[in-house]
Amino acid sequence: MDRIVAWAEEQPDIRALILIGSQARAGTPADEWSDIDLGLFTTRPERYLDDAGWVEELGRPIVTFVEGTAVGDERERRVLFEGGQDVDFAVIPVSQIEAMARAPGAATVLERGFRVLLDRDGIEGRLRAAAVPVRPAPPSAAEFAETIADFFYHGLWAARKLRRGELLLAKDCCDGCMKWLLVRMLRWHTGATRGWDHDTWHSGRFVERWADPRAVKGLRAVYAHYDEEDLRRALIATMELFRWVAQETAARLGYPYPTRMDEQVTALVEQCLAASR
Repeated sequence: MDRIVAWAEEQPDIRALILIGSQARAGTPADEWSDIDLGLFTTRPERYLDDAGWVEELGRPIVTFVEGTAVGDERERRVLFEGGQDVDFAVIPVSQIEAMARAPGAATVLERGFRVLLDRDGIEGRLRAAAVPVRPAPPSAAEFAETIADFFYHGLWAARKLRRGELLLAKDCCDGCMKWLLVRMLRWHTGATRGWDHDTWHSGRFVERWADPRAVKGLRAVYAHYDEEDLRRALIATMELFRWVAQETAARLGYPYPTRMDEQVTALVEQCLAASR
């Protein structure tokens, strides 16, 4: 970190450098597996995104590439250095500071903690103002119903792909799209049963800590091997787990559960899977 800060101080286009993520958190701090997440605010973003030569000024890279940031619409350069240190440089144009701070999810990241390493233009105050606590709120009845409909629709979609022999797409739907809808429902279930101030993090992080222990135990059975029979099993198990979590959540929120829709789609899934044998 001292090397990075000293290097940044010599680059006049870098107006600010902040440390975020586990290295800056007080709660659930970094461990030996944690990477280093940095926000690099610059007037020349292309310098750090289009050319990786500057990385060698900091150490010997094994791997480096550019991808989108987890929060906002910016890009970041990820670097794996010799020795295994992983450093992510979120490259943010100075002109986009305000937009970045307002991006969905930014407040959650900043609220968990950040440390200013370099600040030539006094942006710390703007970032502190954006770091407001964010906790999940109860879904509206419409949002709740849409999520259930989305889940069961994709259950039949996955079954049909499986019937066609498209295992990759069926597995991607079952273990991708449907699982993220399940995680969303788990967050709502936790809020409805344990209180909406209970921290459910984001993107499924630490689900083993905050979700209902019964659901965590159920997760062991809902992931599939790249195998037709196992995909059938995992798809049904995923639907069963989602069903009871959604039903309990609906009861707590006072929302109706679409039992008829569930039964109709489940029957179609079972018919589809039986026909594919």
